[in-house]
Amino acid sequence: MIKSTVKLTLAIVLLASCKQKPVDKTENGITGQLEKTPSGMVYKIVHANENEKLIQQGQIAKINITYSIKDSILQTTVGKMPGYVKFDTALLKQSKYDFIEIFNKFKKGDKVEFSLSIDTLAKMGAVQINNIFKKGDFIIGKLEVIDIFNTDELAKADGIKESNNFKESQKKSIRDYLAKNNIKNAVETPEGVFVVVKTPGDATNKVDSTKQAAVNYKGYHLNGTTFDTNMKPGGTPLVVRIFESQVIPGWYYGLTYFAKGGTGTLYIPSYLAYGEQGAGAEIKPNESIAFDIEVLDVKKKEALPKQPTASPK
Repeated sequence: MIKSTVKLTLAIVLLASCKQKPVDKTENGITGQLEKTPSGMVYKIVHANENEKLIQQGQIAKINITYSIKDSILQTTVGKMPGYVKFDTALLKQSKYDFIEIFNKFKKGDKVEFSLSIDTLAKMGAVQINNIFKKGDFIIGKLEVIDIFNTDELAKADGIKESNNFKESQKKSIRDYLAKNNIKNAVETPEGVFVVVKTPGDATNKVDSTKQAAVNYKGYHLNGTTFDTNMKPGGTPLVVRIFESQVIPGWYYGLTYFAKGGTGTLYIPSYLAYGEQGAGAEIKPNESIAFDIEVLDVKKKEALPKQPTASPK
């Protein structure tokens, strides 16, 4: 009887040891219970609720995602506009070395971490080796599945709500900046540009949608650092055809508050500037910016040169 009890106890201990939580390991810059995709991407998924169902074909995941190298954030949606990604098994099969490869494993509330080798991405032509993307480094992706929607309509309604919240947060950050810097004479346009008119200019020759304006400008970050200007020796005025030229939308809405000879400043939220893409290394994604402007001339839009038509063969 004693021997049988001992054997039973040993069996229970052995069974319990087999069910112990796997040991965490570290690989490619992340630590945890790691798995690897067929393409070699290392990842881990922490389910917030095991009872949640896996995402299904056609459903839309609302996600926050951050990409970073070491302690430097490359891009993030946290505190900004979340992403909305529709689950499509066809894309799953085509995807290689990105989070879409493991999309079918996602549940609502999941937190996902994955590692992308710079060397591998360079071989794929996805990045170029430079002072940011260095050999031997890894881009670490952190993703949270905030919600999962069954229909496009539900996802679209949520996206509109999030967009409105994001725009309001952008405008609030500019209001806070203006208050901090004791700038009290800014006018907010209906679209969300904040305009400070220092010199209004000739009231008989105002900028409107039928006009083009020749402008000197200095663009700068809200910390005061200049990223672009033509206010320098040899600089050429920028001719802006209102609502036609290839400039950021904030310029159109802001310039209509000026006339020929006018000077002032435009404070432009990111959604009317360079948006979530940013502009190269100079302007970060979702960054609000400012422009000092001088309106040198205003006149009716000149006729554009006719595009040559193809001759019939």
